[in-house]
Amino acid sequence: MNADVVIAGGGPNGLFLACELRRAGVTPLVLERLAEISTQPKANGLVGRVVQAMDYRGLYERLSGRPGPPTPTPVYQFAGFGLDLRAVAGNPLYTLPIPQRVLEERLDAYAAELGVAVRRGWELESFEQDDDGVTLEVRTPAGRQRLRTRFLVGADGAHSTVRKQAGIGFPGSTDDRFVTRTGLVVIRDPGLVPETGELEVPDEGRVRPLQWHWTPRGAFAFASFEPGVHFIGSAEWDQPAVDGPVTFEEVRDAFCRVVGRDVVVEPAPGAAEWKRRAGSNARQAERYREGRVLLFGDAAHVHPSFGGPGLNLGLQDGLNLAWKLAAELGGWAPDGLLDTYHRERHPVGRRVLLHTVAQVALLSPGEDVRAVRQIFGELLDEDVVRRRIAELLAGADVRYEMSAAPHPLLGRWMPDLPLGTTRVGEVMRAGRAVLLDFTGEFGEAVEPWRDRVDHLRAETPEPPAPAVLVRPDGYVAWAGGSGLDEALRTWFGAVTAVAG
Repeated sequence: MNADVVIAGGGPNGLFLACELRRAGVTPLVLERLAEISTQPKANGLVGRVVQAMDYRGLYERLSGRPGPPTPTPVYQFAGFGLDLRAVAGNPLYTLPIPQRVLEERLDAYAAELGVAVRRGWELESFEQDDDGVTLEVRTPAGRQRLRTRFLVGADGAHSTVRKQAGIGFPGSTDDRFVTRTGLVVIRDPGLVPETGELEVPDEGRVRPLQWHWTPRGAFAFASFEPGVHFIGSAEWDQPAVDGPVTFEEVRDAFCRVVGRDVVVEPAPGAAEWKRRAGSNARQAERYREGRVLLFGDAAHVHPSFGGPGLNLGLQDGLNLAWKLAAELGGWAPDGLLDTYHRERHPVGRRVLLHTVAQVALLSPGEDVRAVRQIFGELLDEDVVRRRIAELLAGADVRYEMSAAPHPLLGRWMPDLPLGTTRVGEVMRAGRAVLLDFTGEFGEAVEPWRDRVDHLRAETPEPPAPAVLVRPDGYVAWAGGSGLDEALRTWFGAVTAVAG
């Protein structure tokens, strides 16, 4: 075997999965078609539960450049509506503004520190799997090579070679009614308010950055992720098809048309790439596993980008998959553990497709849409509605099915409770399962699994249960006072003797 796991695709998702696997003692190999990290404008940050997940892995400070744990965002947006979350109790929505290029660079450096092998300029061409592993044909700068691995993971994007050759269907729909254009500029417009970053827009007054805005002519967004440099984007419906290379003038003119006035912008220094995309796809793989081949990220699902859920969905796919794959390779996975990856993550992907397609509908032009937006805007005045939308965008409404006795935490994300001199987010940084024992009575019960599960005698002002079993991905597998042995066997396998 050349590697325990070969990951086809070295974007943020592939790099993160490789780091998770390496920390779990697995030897991954990442194959990336591009020779260098792309500078093309793509995602502009992390939104949702994934921000807390990065904290639970000790990566938040590295990625954000700021000390301390993340805090919820006071405002966000949904389909061009401002979402004021300052009065929402237990606000679940977190954001981390970071251009995808920078995210990839920092994850790439992290992978190098862990000793992950990343082969750039290497492209998977074909593969065959058998009962023991997968044989890959790979094109490299030095010629074609044959590799052998126990598992192959496709993180190779919407046009995934892995998905196609595995024979996995990709049903869904394509909406080609609109065109989006994006690029990086310097805004010299007198209507830009330096103190707040807001922009003066006809009929609307000042509009804030970091969200899409609806107009009768389409939708637009702008934001500054680097000093003096702005991302601008526009979406126009029912426009003539445009072919050929995208230019700064095309991106600028489309932005101005949607805004409704000329906005003074110029190309950002070094901004050589502009992006045009006709329509959007909403598709999902029929299954995320085919034998020894697995999919995640855009290889498993594509959706409209409004709301920025892509990296939240893809990186959490990796968080869910990594520990289960490591358990399978480590020989202690209970029967069916790896199949729970599809069972848990496929419904989450469907949920993201639902709300992103809904946002496209709400951003469309037309008097009928204007009427729906007026009603929806009135509903957003209600705290309960704002919270539901925030949970939807964050993925905080995810609840995995568990076989243990019911408890409010079961199947949900473990909150970042204070634990004496530490907190849950710091305890989870080892990337292992943890039994949080609030009574000190469960140490003996978990002892046979100590090679897979850490035991912590924990203290918190209001314990949610006598003890809580948290999986490596941060989700609660069991909580209560009885049934721990069954939960341990369900998720972490049988044991015949005390480990060690």
